[in-house]
Amino acid sequence: MMTEIALNVLDVAQNSVRAQATLVCICVMADTQADRMDITIEDNGCGMSPEEIRQVEDPFFTTRKTRKVGLGVPFFKYSAQCTGGDFKITSTKGQGTKVSASYVLSSIDRMPLGDMPGTVHTLVTLNTHIDFVYTYTVNGRSFTLDTREFRDILGDVPLNAPEVSSYIEEYLWENTREVNQDIVL
Repeated sequence: MMTEIALNVLDVAQNSVRAQATLVCICVMADTQADRMDITIEDNGCGMSPEEIRQVEDPFFTTRKTRKVGLGVPFFKYSAQCTGGDFKITSTKGQGTKVSASYVLSSIDRMPLGDMPGTVHTLVTLNTHIDFVYTYTVNGRSFTLDTREFRDILGDVPLNAPEVSSYIEEYLWENTREVNQDIVL
């Protein structure tokens, strides 16, 4: 089991990278009044057949050649369901995949959300050929990071250039603190 939900998000988003996605959208939406947190990772990668979707939820299935098990999706699913939440994968071959996890915020079995700014920063700066849209919402307050907007402004300057990478990291942390106010997820 992973120690924080952000690591599950990182693992599933890496599946999108391996699926040759050019756009990955990550959305975290928490509503403390409704006692719910929803996380969605959606991509425009190669997609999966219904049989592949069933297999990807099996911890003893992986498409990788370097190991014989694939625990990322099963752990993500388990982490949501053990809180009383839900988990769903939808996918269309040639069009992409959407992974959704819902958590009961107050559940004693819910792991902390963890370092989402660090997770998104890592994804953006290590996969500069892919666009990411990250939306973070808590109780109606939100912000979005869209790498396509950064590319429009920066032109040929890569997102992993030291100054740009630092700015993205600061942007993520500053906006997360502002959205969270005093709430710890």
